Amino acid sequence: MSSALIRQIESRYDELSRAEAQVAAWILANPRRCADLSIGELATQCNVSDPTVVRFCRSMGLGGYRDFRAKLASTLHHPENYLHQDVGEHDTPALALNKVIDNAIKGLIELRNHTSNMPFDEAVALMTQAKQLTFVGLGASGYVARDAKHKFFRLGKPCSTALDAQSILQYAAIAEPGDLFVAVSHTGSWPELVNSMQLATDRGAGVLALTEPYSALSNKATVTLPCYASEDANLFTPMSSRLNHLALLDALQVALALSLGDSGKNKLRLAKDALTRQRSEGTSMQSPKHSPNQLPKQSHRES
Repeated sequence: MSSALIRQIESRYDELSRAEAQVAAWILANPRRCADLSIGELATQCNVSDPTVVRFCRSMGLGGYRDFRAKLASTLHHPENYLHQDVGEHDTPALALNKVIDNAIKGLIELRNHTSNMPFDEAVALMTQAKQLTFVGLGASGYVARDAKHKFFRLGKPCSTALDAQSILQYAAIAEPGDLFVAVSHTGSWPELVNSMQLATDRGAGVLALTEPYSALSNKATVTLPCYASEDANLFTPMSSRLNHLALLDALQVALALSLGDSGKNKLRLAKDALTRQRSEGTSMQSPKHSPNQLPKQSHRES
């Protein structure tokens, strides 16, 4: 079985206490049985106490055993066509197409299943209070950061991007309290990005990270919106994780607009009106003018 919850347990296994690791090991070996057990029954199976099971669940970022079991049940009952399928080198183009789309759907469903435990309100509050937003990312994540800046500046917040290691480092070096860095990373492990965000926080700036929870970048962030790595980026450029980042940033932009109230809505309207006017004026300027009784000359080419 492959799911964000199972992968999270596997990735955090070495960080757990001995008793919590017993719980993790039993769940990894018996995920379907676990979904039907009460907290007491699971504790008995693992030879631990009920509070140990609760501590394990909280180590996974969940509120308690009920929350954990709901997440696990949701994982087990996904339709089969949502299950992760890796693209193989001998797959036909049509099969690769279906697998990529299925993986994208699966990634968004897993993201939705984690939203109830995300510190989304805290992230929106950070953005609302920020004097300026700097979107940062390296490689493929840089394109996501650039797209975000293109959306957020329309709300009237000063926005910028830093998309290479040297630029990110320099932005961090001159950061001030009230600045907010929005760091996008698939794995959260790039040393250049991690070190720069540490420098930014040392200077009093905030860091909102969209990345793998418990990663090095997440540990440096003021707030992390967890995006679980559900694909192997060693061979292919991350795809489903990029969609998750884009979806979260879209949601943040909408939520920030609501938080800013009339100011945010008016800025969006002014930006849209300006584009509409320019398109209208551009069309009228480019359209050939003819007298009311004169037809335009026909092109020699067939249309």
